[in-house]
Amino acid sequence: MSHANAALTPRARLRLARLVVEDGWPVARAAELFQVAWPTAKRWSDRYRELGPAGMADRSSRPHQQPHKTSPGVVRRIVSLRRRHRLGPVQLADTLGLASSTVYAVLRRCGLNRLSHLDRHTGEPIRRYEHPYPGAMLHVDVKKLGNIPDGGGWRYLGRAQGSKNRAATPGTARNAYRNPKLGTAFVHTVLDDHSRVAYAEIHDDETATTATAVLRRAVAWLADRGITTIERVLSDNGSAYRSNLWRDTCTDLGITPKKTRPYRPQTNGKIERFHRTLADGWAFKQLYPTEQARRDALPAWLHHYNHHRPHTATNKLPPITRLTNLPGQYI
Repeated sequence: MSHANAALTPRARLRLARLVVEDGWPVARAAELFQVAWPTAKRWSDRYRELGPAGMADRSSRPHQQPHKTSPGVVRRIVSLRRRHRLGPVQLADTLGLASSTVYAVLRRCGLNRLSHLDRHTGEPIRRYEHPYPGAMLHVDVKKLGNIPDGGGWRYLGRAQGSKNRAATPGTARNAYRNPKLGTAFVHTVLDDHSRVAYAEIHDDETATTATAVLRRAVAWLADRGITTIERVLSDNGSAYRSNLWRDTCTDLGITPKKTRPYRPQTNGKIERFHRTLADGWAFKQLYPTEQARRDALPAWLHHYNHHRPHTATNKLPPITRLTNLPGQYI
């Protein structure tokens, strides 16, 4: 590739070579016109005679022979040890009797220079995917949050004050250890794979009846925003998603239900990552005096996430930007 201060770009090389080869200019005169050395003008005119316009492109600077290149067998051993034992370049170099710089160069060429690029359990490179259009895949899951006692919880007030507020909250039952039970908020979330647009509702259970009702409302909500066809929905192996009601609801909506591999939440990683964003941006973002105050804040945060918050997966634009100008939306 030509560098920024190159005297001749491929287009200028072609002009120079044509002056010499086709118009009969002396090499020295063409070199003077383009302000390059005589050997440079001679080299490009010779390549034009031999290869034509294709010869004006840059060539690789790699030598034809590399006697000290790391052998394929050593590369395979480095990659194997990296995946199986998650060793760093220094440890790998000590094990194999190589220079750490050599090991690091191999890891970079193979895309294994960062451990975050490898799956922690299998050691295989992480495979990222994105469906090509909205509606091709929905991710569904439930985020469980403990209800907040009146006056605020322990995360902002500390354990002592949080326990007092918990005990003083009216209408709370007691568990086997005589501690007040405030219950759990089940946040049912639906995420479009391509656009990352999210839909969420808070309920007091995670039964199949609730999950299917959320799916129906989410499909209608997405239809209002231009996604009229949902092809697949991916869930974990929770009881609600293994039920006959879930299967029949998906059939009624024309959706193919899919399940993740057991004990592999990475399969549904997009919505797992959304739950982390949900927790940081809404659930634990500030001190909520009551559980109802936190629930009331969810719609505004979802609007901010979908319409205003830049997302790295959507070229630092809000997710809703991938739902504008869909085919037929403005007809």
